[in-house]
Amino acid sequence: MKLNGAQILVNSLKSEGVSHVFGYPGGAVLHIYDALNACEDIKHILVRHEQGATHGADGYARASGKCGVTLVTSGPGITNAVTGIATAHMDSIPMVIISGQVPSPLIGMDAFQEVDAVGITRSCVKHNFLIRDISEIAITIKKAFHIATTGRPGPVLIDIPKDITIAKMEVEEYPKTIEMRSYKSTIKASDHQIKKAAEMLANSKRPILYAGGGCIIGNSSKELREFTHMTGFPITQTLMGLGAYPMTDNQSLGMLGMHGTYEANMAMHGSDCVVAIGSRFDDRITGNLEKFCPTAKFIHIDIDPSQISKNVIADIPIVGQTKQVLQALIDQMKDKKLADISNWWSQIEEWRKVDSLAYKKSPGVIKPQTVIETLYEVTKGKAIVTSDVGQHQMWAAQYYLFDEPRQWINSGGLGTMGFGLPAAMGAKLAMPDRDVACVTGDGSIQMMLQELSTMLQYSTPVKIINLNNGYLGMVRQWQEFFYEKRYAMSYMEALPDFVKLAESYGHMGIRVEKEEDLKPALIEAFNQKEHTVFLDIVTDPSENVFPMIPAGGGHSDMLLAGRDEMVSKDETDFNAV
Repeated sequence: MKLNGAQILVNSLKSEGVSHVFGYPGGAVLHIYDALNACEDIKHILVRHEQGATHGADGYARASGKCGVTLVTSGPGITNAVTGIATAHMDSIPMVIISGQVPSPLIGMDAFQEVDAVGITRSCVKHNFLIRDISEIAITIKKAFHIATTGRPGPVLIDIPKDITIAKMEVEEYPKTIEMRSYKSTIKASDHQIKKAAEMLANSKRPILYAGGGCIIGNSSKELREFTHMTGFPITQTLMGLGAYPMTDNQSLGMLGMHGTYEANMAMHGSDCVVAIGSRFDDRITGNLEKFCPTAKFIHIDIDPSQISKNVIADIPIVGQTKQVLQALIDQMKDKKLADISNWWSQIEEWRKVDSLAYKKSPGVIKPQTVIETLYEVTKGKAIVTSDVGQHQMWAAQYYLFDEPRQWINSGGLGTMGFGLPAAMGAKLAMPDRDVACVTGDGSIQMMLQELSTMLQYSTPVKIINLNNGYLGMVRQWQEFFYEKRYAMSYMEALPDFVKLAESYGHMGIRVEKEEDLKPALIEAFNQKEHTVFLDIVTDPSENVFPMIPAGGGHSDMLLAGRDEMVSKDETDFNAV
């Protein structure tokens, strides 16, 4: 039996277990859409913008742990998707993007809706392919999913010319396995390095575990918890690592970095041994590298060898999957006698007393921190929370105490405004029985607002928590601190009526202007199990995110709420701890 290229492509997706495809049709992919329409096993989600397709597939992947799939047309279809592809690339999210291309004879001829998709995406994908013959379709799909989901995950692009989707060939069996000489994803960590790490950890008097997004992507939360409890070490998590270890557990110091807790940042600064697990020492975590962890040795565990010693030189590099490496460390350290770290914990408890997340309430205004605390209370800490980017993202990370992996979904590396809403839609499609909340701001929400239409069409009842302060909040905060309060173009002077806008899309809208109305409104929203509810919550426009490490500062240089000046550098004699 002969099938055309489009049918072979769709059957290949079915063989990979794909259940959802997020996309938008166009001329170059119409044969694929025709084949997709005949396939009852794959549900297509028709977004309203290709960026929404990539963010939707991204949210689906983060919530489920499966590979997200996006289908877009040539030209503006793929260029519109680039922001979402780059977002997934920065955060190591498994995704396969299928883009249509003009017919093969027209490639390079500046044909209608032609762009060089492979060239445009080369810097923001894990790999990309241009299919040149119908016989390459099935094997290319197999390679793409293998590359996207193994090793350090990431997006893989397949560009397919229209004529190849039309051509026909005899059906061949879809490959069950794949062997790629140039790509080896399974890396067994060095036993020698693990033994060295165990020895260093056993002798450390001021250790700290530093867990990143690799712990979630690598499904190593169980091992991380066991290892942390076994050692009794303090643990801090990056923005991307929240939920890998329970934030409500006493050993957790909370998030670290630019807007991390005082105790997390000070413990990193004073540590003698930092164990980085699935994290990459990015600038939002380290602050000024010259001031970073001046007394520490570094054990760096990561699946991607290119990340080790990239920003901070590792004393003991361990290349391997976080899950396997942590289990090996558990086995290695079970019978080891650990150094007494009671004095270290005493020092950490002193830092905790600073209460760096404390904030003052003001009569007549709703504090954004209160909104997140109330959201946590109403959902009992069990919701999947997506966010956009800005102040609201930091408040969600600080005040919603994530205890489980894949609960917190946000754009960490690229910092993409507009991510939260389509990601929430994708997460709800992946986890229909879970409450999903999108924490956003009046600036971010308007970038992908059109996906409210998609959410109505496919019945994804998400709760949207809009912290409406009338500003591009994080921009305004930096302008206040570092630009002598010159609020250049950060004020939103023509905001829509979000309640009416939500209602016009067929959803519920609730505006909250008084703190006493906040909890009842949230309860009402989450009681609406079948409806998307847009909560437009008017918050204090002058509120800033604290703590904060200013540009050029180190972990011991923090601005705290209610303080006019930076916290003076801690003079603790760590050698005496």
